[in-house]
Amino acid sequence: MTAPTPALPAKIDPLVRAFLDTPGAVADTLDRFGSPVHLVFPQVYAENLAQFRTVLDRLLARYRICYAHKANQSLAFVRTAARAGIAIDAASPQEVTSAVAAGFGPERTEVTGPKGEVFLRDLIDRGLTINVDNLWELARIPELASDRTGVPVLLRVSGFEDGQVSRFGVPLGHIERAFELLSAHRDRMTFLGFAFHLDSGDTNERIRAIDACLALVERAYGYGLTPSVLNIGGGYRQVFTADADRFDEYVHALRESLLGRGEPMSWGSNTFGYHVAGGAVHGIPVFHKYANTIPATRMLEDLFTAPLERHGGRTVAEVAADNLLDVWLEPGKALVDHAGMTVAMVEFVKEIADGSVLVNVDLSRDSVTPADQEVMVDPIILPRDGGPTIETQPVGVYFAGRLCLERDLITNHKVWLAARPRPGDLVVFPNTAAYHMDLSAATASMRPPLIKLAVAHRGGDFQVCHDSDYDPDLPIAPHHKTFRHSPVSRIPTEAP
Repeated sequence: MTAPTPALPAKIDPLVRAFLDTPGAVADTLDRFGSPVHLVFPQVYAENLAQFRTVLDRLLARYRICYAHKANQSLAFVRTAARAGIAIDAASPQEVTSAVAAGFGPERTEVTGPKGEVFLRDLIDRGLTINVDNLWELARIPELASDRTGVPVLLRVSGFEDGQVSRFGVPLGHIERAFELLSAHRDRMTFLGFAFHLDSGDTNERIRAIDACLALVERAYGYGLTPSVLNIGGGYRQVFTADADRFDEYVHALRESLLGRGEPMSWGSNTFGYHVAGGAVHGIPVFHKYANTIPATRMLEDLFTAPLERHGGRTVAEVAADNLLDVWLEPGKALVDHAGMTVAMVEFVKEIADGSVLVNVDLSRDSVTPADQEVMVDPIILPRDGGPTIETQPVGVYFAGRLCLERDLITNHKVWLAARPRPGDLVVFPNTAAYHMDLSAATASMRPPLIKLAVAHRGGDFQVCHDSDYDPDLPIAPHHKTFRHSPVSRIPTEAP
């Protein structure tokens, strides 16, 4: 019996799968709007949010969800968030403008990240909550506030463990100066509480950061401050893979190939962040996030039910309630998980000198993933017609982009397809909504950014419109593209 070819099957939301399975839906969308495109599914976003709320309602007495706008520039997502009544985390003047246009008022908007003086002045004038990144910002706010009172501020802190270095936040070693500034300017600033953000998805690191912030809350009382907010940031994981075992098998085969065993599976000398030495493969690859199988809702459950030793074993949720703290969260990628995909068209297929097969598509690598990462789920091929294929057996290929740069390989790892694609076939890159679409979209060679379309399922129809035209409260206008499909049955989400 022939062993199955290495594969990285992607987890697909049922609504997205139904759209892909609707005859002609994807092809007709590209015929109408052009190729390539980003497709976003605001109803998937809304369901992700509902799952977040279900867990938080059960575990926390007081909380606030702030959608991290930076995860995706989609206006459909921002409008869906505004309609759902949550708050928003903006990190630039442009994101603030987007949030205001979607209906977010000052009471539901916080602004994070480094901020220059012009930006700070605008935030003060608007009355938005300022998540302070550094001591310069903290000192400058009361000076810019002039005769204003009560500018709401959070203090972002960092450096919870020895050797832990971040370019963001006020280090714990400088916290006394922060307390002095907050205490001296209580007439100009309303101190809400402490905030942090960890790039790591490790729950134990987050628990230690929470415990450190709880200690800061106690210290703040000694300066006459009364913090009431603990903002634990974002960084909640996504689940990309539909089959963890096959993912592990692929990675094992990839590591073996880096050692010269079996078929080559990587482009050129790419090692994906691994260090190859002494007959072994060491380190953590750049695609490590794709190995995660723990959903964001389970992370929340584990976090808020974790015992805190310094508080007699009471859980994080219990200690937050005991201290009358509002817990703020800033999910971005967890809310847009599976709520977007990118579709391109095969322009040509070629074989190069070493026998490798390249499938060239009409977008660049930077349109579907940050340049320093690797897309570790298999693209989905949608043939444009039912004609004969060149290959009748699996073929290993690399997907190449349209830029005139050697580095523009969309997949530096080999992808096995059931048959060799042909010009005009469509290639679907799943789950690209979180940072992939907008973090570093390539515009070299005067290429415009990819257009973004919103897909909604209403009354048995899939309707597609420009992202900027989507309104969660209104049916999509009749002149927009509509595809008939039987009603979609949502697969119930397992309890966390």
